[in-house]
Amino acid sequence: MSNKGNQDERIAKMTFASVYPHYLAKVERKGRTKEELHQVIKWLTGLNERSLQKHIKDKTSFEQFFQAAKINSNAHLITGVICGHRVEEIENPLTQQVRYLDKLVDELAKGRKMEKILRGT
Repeated sequence: MSNKGNQDERIAKMTFASVYPHYLAKVERKGRTKEELHQVIKWLTGLNERSLQKHIKDKTSFEQFFQAAKINSNAHLITGVICGHRVEEIENPLTQQVRYLDKLVDELAKGRKMEKILRGT
């Protein structure tokens, strides 16, 4: 299997609960709030607070997390580089969705205005 395939598989098996505290710490270090982080996650995934907490408690994989999500129709507007890859060029749909979330968290931590992060919606 190629490195790209290994990375896609590793991301799919990674739990959302294992990454969430890092997202939260990153945005809080930069003066943003847990509520803003949840707003960004809800925008991308359509998951409400109860669903989000259940995924964290149940330690669901990113694969299961994004299977439960309804990806925002404007997610394709998320562009740029994350982890050395252009998010709009990532071929594996799950990996792209995870990287969309990474990109939104980065934008939030960098102080970007919420209406820009949420792509004008």
